[in-house]
Amino acid sequence: MATAEKGTISIHTENIFPIIKKFLYSDHEIFLRELVSNAVDATQKLRKLVSLGEYQGELGDLRIEVEFDKKKKTITVRDKGIGMTADEIKKYINQIAFSGAAEFIEKFKDKTDAKDIIGKFGLGFYSAFMVADKVEIISRSYSAGEDEAAHWVCDGSTEFELEPTKKAERGTDVILHINKDSEEFLDEWRLKGILEKYCKFLPVEIKFGTEEHSERDGEDKDGKPKYKTVKRDRIINNTNPLWTRQPADLKDEDYLAFYKELYPFSEDPLFWIHLNVDYPFTLTGILYFPKVKNDFELHKNKIQLYSRQVFITDEVKDVVPDFLMLLHGVLDSPDIPLNVSRSYLQSDSNVKKISQHITKKVADKLQDMFRKERAEFEKKWDDISIFVKYGMISDEKFYDRAKEFALLKNIEKKYFTLDEYREKVAPTQTDKDKQVIFLYTSDPGKQDSFIQSALNKSYDVLILDGILDNHFINTLEQKLEKTHIRRVDSDTVEKLIDKDEKLDSVLTQEEKDQVKAIFEKAIDNKNMTVTVESMSTDELPVVITMSEFMRRMKDMAKLGGGGFAFMGNMPDSYNVAVNANHAIIQRIIRTEAEEDKLKLAKQAYDLALLSQNMLTGADLTRFIRRSVELVS
Repeated sequence: MATAEKGTISIHTENIFPIIKKFLYSDHEIFLRELVSNAVDATQKLRKLVSLGEYQGELGDLRIEVEFDKKKKTITVRDKGIGMTADEIKKYINQIAFSGAAEFIEKFKDKTDAKDIIGKFGLGFYSAFMVADKVEIISRSYSAGEDEAAHWVCDGSTEFELEPTKKAERGTDVILHINKDSEEFLDEWRLKGILEKYCKFLPVEIKFGTEEHSERDGEDKDGKPKYKTVKRDRIINNTNPLWTRQPADLKDEDYLAFYKELYPFSEDPLFWIHLNVDYPFTLTGILYFPKVKNDFELHKNKIQLYSRQVFITDEVKDVVPDFLMLLHGVLDSPDIPLNVSRSYLQSDSNVKKISQHITKKVADKLQDMFRKERAEFEKKWDDISIFVKYGMISDEKFYDRAKEFALLKNIEKKYFTLDEYREKVAPTQTDKDKQVIFLYTSDPGKQDSFIQSALNKSYDVLILDGILDNHFINTLEQKLEKTHIRRVDSDTVEKLIDKDEKLDSVLTQEEKDQVKAIFEKAIDNKNMTVTVESMSTDELPVVITMSEFMRRMKDMAKLGGGGFAFMGNMPDSYNVAVNANHAIIQRIIRTEAEEDKLKLAKQAYDLALLSQNMLTGADLTRFIRRSVELVS
């Protein structure tokens, strides 16, 4: 056997290893992803050579194996791929700057598909030194004989040894001698967890130990089945995940089963979008629309990003628009630029294009569903409206698409597009300034008396009670021409849609002034502004409202609305509208004793508070006692 060769790894600085250990890879478990990815890479190269007629030998079992030995403190990653000669080890391992994948693609650029080659052997391989004091490579090239294998050893310095050796099978073994600080990785469940995280969908089978299975073993004397426990190879990965297959070949149950594989304890999704793009960038994946509850954070960061079936991250905010971060599923693209450790995305025009394309595909899917199956779309609307509204608020281009299929729901649970709804209410809900007024409720139970007042005037009321609806309303008002949107309890029904015709008042101006003074004295609250208005006789004697502007500002403050934060500390300010035409108010005018006038005024005011759940504590107790007294 030839003597061992010694040399120095060709790198630009002696300090490359400390950099790799401390800075390049922030998470040490990444070493296993890199080594297994290299093994897959080597296997895919061999398959490609066979398809090109460049290799005539038997492929055999191409399975990759990961093993560990707790006593010897070693982890081994073994493949039966293309292998390396001693010269190739010198080139690809000793000269870190080279990339085996890059040269392979260049050599066969007219014959091969670059997306089949996972990537950079050089630097990814050196992540092994984060956890190992010594690393060995034993490799035999596909083009070499049994006596032409090579054995490379490095202890983490820039020194290496390379000598000939024998290896029975084609391929590469990478043996890591684990350092004292990294012995946590010499654990079956720790390694299994890392492999399942990063390698779950790699395109070559990965074996990691064995696992026990129950297998039928005939019948007992009573004819009952017997079972025995057998050991089988534990295969970590699904080599043919759903997103790599053609949508035409898949059924709904396939998509639902894959969703359960990704999220075992989740409810079934509403529907999904299968992405399959090859120009101007490569992008595949499946995005699912889940049933979203009110807790946003519970649903975020559920999209997994892959690069050629290697898991990269579930932090996809640069690839997926913010409003679609509530979607679930997988995205896979070799064109997403990663830093050298693949630990985070780098800003790039491709990322923006991919993000825009995903937005377009989502809009296309929703529009198609709306046009073809409107009844089904309406059934799903309450669940998907949060995505659509979020998108319309945050993305101008999405708004332009979504305005065709975004729906508004009224209290009769009927659904309308924006244009349909405007056409429905314009005849009755246009004010004296030619503005169409959309009325809505954010709490149908609490605001029922106001809703009934609106319905009595043949007005329609929308339900906008979602956590995004305050922002959605603001967006609609900015976008829709000659349209105002007002909550049904933001003013008296006569003023909600201010028209030229006014109700006559049965009170003189002098009587109105008297009523105003009585109520101001009875209420004695500077945050309550009293007005006396001419309303229908079937309205309440007193109506308490908060102006649309004030309420929206306070709601924005609660949601952390930047410049409106100061509003959160301001006391609530209300308008107390006294119905001049109500019998109780006329009774107050006729009552002679000042004390009785104040008592009736306070009772009418408390009734208004009670109707909005604003009467509590001692005030509620006094109201009940006063009610008993007045009745008796």
